[in-house]
Amino acid sequence: MADVITLRHAVADHHLTYLRDRDTPPPRFRQSVRVLATLLAAEATKDLPAVEATISTPLEQTQGRILAGRSVVVPILRAGLAMVDPLLNLIPDCEVRHLGLYRDEQTANPVWYYEKLPGDNPADRAFLLDPMLATGGSAVEAVKLLLQWGVREIRMLAILAAPEGVRRVQFESPRVQVFVGALDRGLNDQKFIVPGLGDAGDRIFNT
Repeated sequence: MADVITLRHAVADHHLTYLRDRDTPPPRFRQSVRVLATLLAAEATKDLPAVEATISTPLEQTQGRILAGRSVVVPILRAGLAMVDPLLNLIPDCEVRHLGLYRDEQTANPVWYYEKLPGDNPADRAFLLDPMLATGGSAVEAVKLLLQWGVREIRMLAILAAPEGVRRVQFESPRVQVFVGALDRGLNDQKFIVPGLGDAGDRIFNT
C-alpha cells in the first residue's frame, strides 16, 4: 500500500488555521498555501537519491552530493499551480508538466480537459500537486497517465486530504507516496472535504 505522511509541524498548524478560516483574504490564503507547499516539498524531497561530487571551494577541493535523476513537477490545474514555486525553489532544474482535470459536479467524477506529456523520454520521478485530495479520482487518473508515460516514482503532495481519497489512492495506485498537510474527517454529501477549507481554486485565485 502507498505510504501516507502527514506533516507534524507547528508552522503547518498555524497556516492550516488561516486556510480554514473563511475570513482569510486571498493574498493571505495564497501565502499560507505557499508555506505549506514548502513544508510538504521539504518532506517529500528529503530522501531523494544523490551521487557523490568533487568540487573546489575557494580554499580547497572537497566532496559533496548532488541530486541524481530527473524530476518533473506536475500540478493538476488549476489549484495545483499555487504549489509549483516551492518545489522549483528546492529543485530549480525540475521540469513542469501541466495536467487539466475538473470535477463533474453531478457525478463527482474527474473530467480531462488538458494533458500534453511527451511521447517518450519520461522523467525518473514526478511530484504530483493538488491542494485537495478529496475523492481521489483526479489523483488516480493523473497517476495512470504518468505511469503510461513511463515515470517510475510518483510522490503526491496535498494540503488537505480525506480518508476516502487516501484509501482510493492506496488501493488503485499503491506505488504512490502521499504527503499531506492534514488528514480531515471525511467527505460531505457533495464530496467536499470537511471541515476542509472550501474550494481551494476559488480562494487562491479570488474567483
